[in-house]
Amino acid sequence: MRALRKAGAVLALCAAALLTAVAPAVADGKDGKDGLTEAGTNFRTATELDQGEKGTASASTGDYLYWVVPVAAGQIPTVEAKVELPDTAARHGGATWQLDVYDGLRRHQPCTSGSPARRADEQDTSVNLSCTLRQVRSWSERWANDPLPGAYYLRLTVVDLPEQDLGLPIDAEITTTAHDGGGKHADGGELAEPLNPSLRAGTIAEPESEAPDDTGSGTGSADSGEEPPRAVAEPEDGWGSGWWSDRWVWTAGGGALGALAAVGGYTLTRGPRSSGTGSGRPPADG
Repeated sequence: MRALRKAGAVLALCAAALLTAVAPAVADGKDGKDGLTEAGTNFRTATELDQGEKGTASASTGDYLYWVVPVAAGQIPTVEAKVELPDTAARHGGATWQLDVYDGLRRHQPCTSGSPARRADEQDTSVNLSCTLRQVRSWSERWANDPLPGAYYLRLTVVDLPEQDLGLPIDAEITTTAHDGGGKHADGGELAEPLNPSLRAGTIAEPESEAPDDTGSGTGSADSGEEPPRAVAEPEDGWGSGWWSDRWVWTAGGGALGALAAVGGYTLTRGPRSSGTGSGRPPADG
């Protein structure tokens, strides 16, 4: 009985440790917003969205629609899009719609599940698309195509349709949600900076003037100290989805199983305990 009580105490402590490790991941969630925005037409003009915020667009069939959303390390993002198609009487056939997701380096990221491309028949009134990415890592090797924290571009367009249907009006909406998959320390490393490109990328800084101007100060822009605007603002909780790591959960669970195995093995190998009150020494010879 004493061994069983010890095992119960060990299990209670391990359960408390597991709950403490998992709780921050649930508490880090963020409620979505219902704000409505329009879409951009390329990477540079992509409309910024928060996670859970709905992006909308009234456009023409054939337009490229762009949004950009921040995603933190440890998160698994899911993008969902819906396109309200033109009147069936005005269309001349079916069309294939496609949803693409790119990271801050404009590398195309594959979907692990969902329907990023779908064929809409001529009689359909709408089409739904979705894409769930791999878990965003906190760091990666230079040669890898792993998703990393930062800006993620969402592109929605039609890739196959009758030429006569180009320019017909459509309405689109898109939403990005994410849940925590492993915490920001799950990969054992961290990027120096998130993949969050500057909106002024590609411009050449003006050289600092060697001679003072009329006011006696330099005219160069190097001393302005202004940080160029980024594609997305940093999330309120930073670029890490949580301080915890799922490795800690597995470690605590392994420790609990190891403790149970040790207590059980000791109980089995010790054998039954004598109920007598003697010292346990054999009796002396006569």
